[in-house]
Amino acid sequence: MGRTRGVSCLSVALMLALLSAHAAAQPAAGAPPAVGVVRVERQKIVQTDEFIGRVQAVNRVALVARVTGFLEQRLFTEGTEVKKGDLLYRIEQPPFQADVDAAQANVQQLDAQHRNAVITLERALSLLHTPAGQQSTVDTAVATERALAAQIDGAQAQLKTAQINLGYTEIHAPIDGKISATQVTEGNVVSPTSGTLANIVSQDPMYVLFPIALRTALDLRTRYAAKGGYNAVLIKLRLQDGRIYEHDGKLDYVSPTIAENTDTITLRGVLPNPRLSGLPSGGLAVRELVDGEFVTVLLEGVQPITVLAIPRAAVLSDQQGDYVYVVDARNKAEVRRIQQGQSTPATAVITHGLSEGELVISEGVQRARPGETVAPSPATPGPQLDGKAGTSEGGAAISASSSGAR
Repeated sequence: MGRTRGVSCLSVALMLALLSAHAAAQPAAGAPPAVGVVRVERQKIVQTDEFIGRVQAVNRVALVARVTGFLEQRLFTEGTEVKKGDLLYRIEQPPFQADVDAAQANVQQLDAQHRNAVITLERALSLLHTPAGQQSTVDTAVATERALAAQIDGAQAQLKTAQINLGYTEIHAPIDGKISATQVTEGNVVSPTSGTLANIVSQDPMYVLFPIALRTALDLRTRYAAKGGYNAVLIKLRLQDGRIYEHDGKLDYVSPTIAENTDTITLRGVLPNPRLSGLPSGGLAVRELVDGEFVTVLLEGVQPITVLAIPRAAVLSDQQGDYVYVVDARNKAEVRRIQQGQSTPATAVITHGLSEGELVISEGVQRARPGETVAPSPATPGPQLDGKAGTSEGGAAISASSSGAR
């Protein structure tokens, strides 16, 4: 019996040891979860709206022949930039030069006849008060002189027309810009009905056109009209490779009509488009913006505004909308419904639901439960705010041709 008691005591001791080890491995019951909190503060940001736009040349010219003749020379390199006044095409000139010479000869002939008529008229007038003079002779001389004077005017007009047509045999660049490939080569007959010989598009500055929803346009008008209108915003471009174009632009035009099929209105900005530096001299001129290029248009306010802002990581969403966890004075987590304004991926701008100075959970949000106690501590400092707000929710729902960044 003593042996049986010894075994039982040993078994009990082993069980107690195992239970003690298991209890030591468990965390202390009831410890509140640790969370990182940030304080709701007022910050200055620049309001930004994003839209999809297309670059467009300010000037565009289609070169056409204004007289009929053989195309003798093409005097430009396709795809290069030309200057206003550069000679681009030459049409055969001999037929038009012959017309000028003939018209000039006709003017000279009539001028000689007119001088003779003037002499005849003067003689008739001097004889009018003598027995040899007759009024009918004077009248005839006057009519002849005036008829020849009128013929000279007509001949000079024909000469001017011939000279104009001769000038049309040389086609010069009417604007500065980049010229396209030629559509007609040397040796072909060209005429005003032959169509476009080549196109020239200006390079600097450039337009950017972008449609926006009417609702967004009304919001922009309310936001900036009292701050200077066109002068209250800057235009920046995000290129297709993600880079921000280094030159800013200005808004200079708003369409007076609304597109009925999309309920959008078109805005236009103008930006400089200088040649890229650091390229070998003598090569083709290269510029960043190209006519017809798609870009993302960033419409930024010139003056920053003050808003309530928190880290975007603190914002949660469900079927009812956006919300955050606020830590009260007793360290209890409270669900607070919020409304966002213009925000970026890093920063949420709060328009309703929070007050300055409140503590919001931004780290360990998944461990918080409504009404439960948490152990708050300052959240890890995030990246510096860029001071810019992305497109608002209204701006995001512009149309199929524009985008927002909530």
